[in-house]
Amino acid sequence: MLASIDINCDMGESFGNWQMGNDPGMMPLITTANVACGFHAGDPVTLLNTCKLAGQHGVVVGSHPGLPDLLGFGRRAMNITPEDAYAYVVYQTGALQAALRANGMKLHHIKPHGAFYSVLRTNEALAEAVADAIVAIADSPMLYWPAPTDAAMPVAARKRGIRVVGEIYPDLTYAPDGSLVLQRAKHVTDTAFAAAQVKRYVETGKVLANDGSLLALDAESLCIHGDGPNATEVGDAVRAALNEIGCKIAPVMA
Repeated sequence: MLASIDINCDMGESFGNWQMGNDPGMMPLITTANVACGFHAGDPVTLLNTCKLAGQHGVVVGSHPGLPDLLGFGRRAMNITPEDAYAYVVYQTGALQAALRANGMKLHHIKPHGAFYSVLRTNEALAEAVADAIVAIADSPMLYWPAPTDAAMPVAARKRGIRVVGEIYPDLTYAPDGSLVLQRAKHVTDTAFAAAQVKRYVETGKVLANDGSLLALDAESLCIHGDGPNATEVGDAVRAALNEIGCKIAPVMA
């Protein structure tokens, strides 16, 4: 059984008057925030306000860099070069680091978003470039990555001594091969299922797939999507489940 687990959430994804996700409601329920840096979502004011809010709740912050695609929310594939990939991570994370410094905070980790994450699963050249960028800009390099952590990006990261933190997703379902079944539209999450999935993983290291099989995964964190219609209810249920089994809720430390 795990003695401790981290709860993370993607945040700072609003853009001007367009509000995305329940950041104020979720921030008290998590230990780690992955903050958008302006390419797929977010804007300068949102970036600063999200860092300030995280600091008020003692939440550590990592960058959530994506492809330069505000219209498509960073979910449309682009044909980019390793030079592009390196620059995108440095540029976006650098903006976040400035916002963090303005709030007396430091960068915790990097977690690629959307289509950027998807291409980094298989493209070794891009993964190597992103790993180089993480080493270049992070004092204590850490990569957050959905478990299982055997894709091109975590492999490249480990080659450079970057700590890889695997994640599970209690508000999504798993296919038998360990891949996540992504939703075309956000659905109300069954909080009892989410709580049971988290308890199962903490106690056994396995999650339930949609065919009833059990999958062994390598994770130290769980991610709750803050834009789900009942995201805070999921957060409350997950925290209650962890408290029930005596599992500490705390950020991953480098």
